[in-house]
Amino acid sequence: MSELLKVESLRTAFHTHNGVIRAVDGVDFSIDKGGALGVVGESGSGKSVTALSIMRLIDVPGRVEPGTTMDFEGRNLATLPEDEMSKIRGNDISMIFQEPMTSLNPVFTVGEQIAESVRLHQGVGRKEADDRAVEMMRLVGIPSAERRMRDYPHQMSGGMRQRVMIGMALSCNPKLLIADEPTTALDVTVQAQILELMKDLREKLGMAILLITHDLGVVAEMVDTVAVMYGGRIVEHGPVKEIFADPQHPYTEALLRSIPLLGMRYTTPLKAIRGMVPSPLDWPPGCRFAPRCDYVFDRCRTELPPLFDVGAQESACWLCENGRRVARPVVTT
Repeated sequence: MSELLKVESLRTAFHTHNGVIRAVDGVDFSIDKGGALGVVGESGSGKSVTALSIMRLIDVPGRVEPGTTMDFEGRNLATLPEDEMSKIRGNDISMIFQEPMTSLNPVFTVGEQIAESVRLHQGVGRKEADDRAVEMMRLVGIPSAERRMRDYPHQMSGGMRQRVMIGMALSCNPKLLIADEPTTALDVTVQAQILELMKDLREKLGMAILLITHDLGVVAEMVDTVAVMYGGRIVEHGPVKEIFADPQHPYTEALLRSIPLLGMRYTTPLKAIRGMVPSPLDWPPGCRFAPRCDYVFDRCRTELPPLFDVGAQESACWLCENGRRVARPVVTT
């Protein structure tokens, strides 16, 4: 498959009175047409800022730094004039957020909001836009779509509001859908319904998906490729099956060991990752995971590792420097 989006050297910083917050600090990845990439990591790792950077929705005092390339079908989104970017945003690239009540306008009906998006980006009349809104509400599984077009956001459940947001995002047939924690605010049953809906729509419409989440279970279900972020950088990247079966970076390994598994005895303690994500105001020298790593050694504390090829995966760990992960004793202190 050909590349739809290729991101190189993405750096996004917030220039504050306290200093420069380097929230995303040199990220590279690509998404194929019709592909699905999952970006995972703890809060503070730079996932959402990465998504907002692609959409060019970073507010002052933040900015995408010079030298960043975000190639979308031959156009660099990082340097595109705002009037051209506004034609892409919501049209070729759409985004859905984790809490629809903060994204939907409470004083307009959901039908009006979907139709407005169609009129804005597609340049069609009111009747055609309304018909498209009904079509989208049916597509995302909202029953009695014509009647519910007249509902306000507060008259719908959380799951229905998220379906409205997905319908709005898909109303202009985007080539790329960015989903930032789309199921976090929903109960487990509704989460499963929304994820199944997104999978079905991807297969039916052939769009690519960039899924931002901290939930590895969602990643295993939804994507082809995974990028694990930590400290504003990608520390592991590769096919989802290989990463789950044989993680190469200690951080990925630690994330997988912290997940409760079906059949686990209630007396079995989960393996927590000690410490916290360091501050982007002052990233530590060397590997940013070193202060929390079970395999840390002297070089980790002084030199920042690049991504090394390890079979089908890439891992930013000095243990993988020679193309395979070298075993080292676990640090117990």
